[in-house]
Amino acid sequence: MKIIIDEFIDSLKARQASQNTLASYERDIIQFSNYFEKQGKKIFDLTNDDMQEYINHLMAEGKSNSTISRSTASIKAFYRYLVNKKLAETNIAENVEAPKVDRKEPLILTKEEIEKLLEQPNLSELKGQRDKTMLEILYATGIRVTELISLRVEDVNLTGGYIKVKKKNTERHIPLGNLSLKCLKEYMNKIRPLLIRTEEEKTLFINTNGQKMTRQGYWKILKQYKDQAKIDKDITPHTIRHSFAVHMLEDGAEIKTVQELLGHTDVASTMMYTQMASLNKNNSDINL
Repeated sequence: MKIIIDEFIDSLKARQASQNTLASYERDIIQFSNYFEKQGKKIFDLTNDDMQEYINHLMAEGKSNSTISRSTASIKAFYRYLVNKKLAETNIAENVEAPKVDRKEPLILTKEEIEKLLEQPNLSELKGQRDKTMLEILYATGIRVTELISLRVEDVNLTGGYIKVKKKNTERHIPLGNLSLKCLKEYMNKIRPLLIRTEEEKTLFINTNGQKMTRQGYWKILKQYKDQAKIDKDITPHTIRHSFAVHMLEDGAEIKTVQELLGHTDVASTMMYTQMASLNKNNSDINL
């Protein structure tokens, strides 16, 4: 069974799926396979009823609706692969009903909370100056944390004042603000040379071991500064991206501009921020 699952994951790699997607699909499918293996059933012979049983099992275990929905999507994609390979007759996840996922409004920080967060890094330390630069760029550009930690030295244009963000077959140039550009120049000229262990390392932001930073590593850094700033919100790096979008719209930016900066292919994905920006602006006007 492992061979089939590995081949499926390889097919996703060939389509340039992200590491997060690959890990989620592999974990979901292995858990699904193990569940029926214990019952002596092979995944090639399962039915729609078996799939519904598995969903009921996840619900009984207390899994969230979003987790069950994601797992169902993973299994559906896997069976689509099996059917195409003629290893299964039907896609057993095609017509099953997974619990509906309630769409939550994205959590954002106020401009005051962002300011507090940006003030936290200790600029007397190399690590603090690196962290300050990363926070400034994250908020100034709205890029995803995976895009931030994947930046390479060659992706920075200090003269033009922008960074290049690459995703699959697309590339977007994102301008930096004065402060984020100043921090980045300082980091590249004075801080990064002291952090790298070898000149062969081309990743822009590296950890204190001289290696590329991980998403988990950056989450821990952000949580540390969130706690220091006494921000009573359960934030993630994506919270900074949401905040960037809402604050841009509050300040009068065009929806098309924000869409391009965020890298959304569909403007509908960006539209969710307009109502939040309008609501925030109205609340501010009431408090004046």
